[in-house]
Amino acid sequence: MPSTSTFRVPPAALTGVLGRALGWYARRTFGEVPDNARVLWHHRRVLRAVLGFEQRVQRFDALDPHLRTYAVMAAAGSVGCSWCLDFGYFMAREDGLDLAKVREVPRWREASVFTPLERRAMEYAEAMSATPPTVTDAMVDRLRRDLGDEAVVELTMMVAIENQRSRFNAAMGLASQGYADVCELPLAVASTA
Repeated sequence: MPSTSTFRVPPAALTGVLGRALGWYARRTFGEVPDNARVLWHHRRVLRAVLGFEQRVQRFDALDPHLRTYAVMAAAGSVGCSWCLDFGYFMAREDGLDLAKVREVPRWREASVFTPLERRAMEYAEAMSATPPTVTDAMVDRLRRDLGDEAVVELTMMVAIENQRSRFNAAMGLASQGYADVCELPLAVASTA
């Protein structure tokens, strides 16, 4: 997979036992080592904290996983993280989502494939990702009626986490790594209309 990252902090060689284990796991799971892991390797305590947190986050289960994927990818598109969108396509394929539908997430307003609930979740994700956030009481009230409080809290946290991921990756110069190519999907970008 060809990376288009510019690496503002150069990618580190994964060394030692932990580096070999991380490289083995990443290649087995994702086909190659993600660029952000090579940057995070410069600060092992940060890397371990991120990996531990991500493992815990994957266990959240109050929110429909497809809805979570759409919201997370909408947040990544709003922030402008092509690495996150690229990796999101790959993970959506692994999770069995309809890839043609996933590809429309950056253009969800124009696409006719999304349900009203999916649209509300993506609108919320974009509003959370704006600086400053533009979330309204009405947005949250509608989502609470649709999903319940526990799922809204999870949705909010997942979008916040994606903002953290996307902003880290964008600040480090990380860009599409070619994960979407494995899915045979060209990387979509949000329309600027």
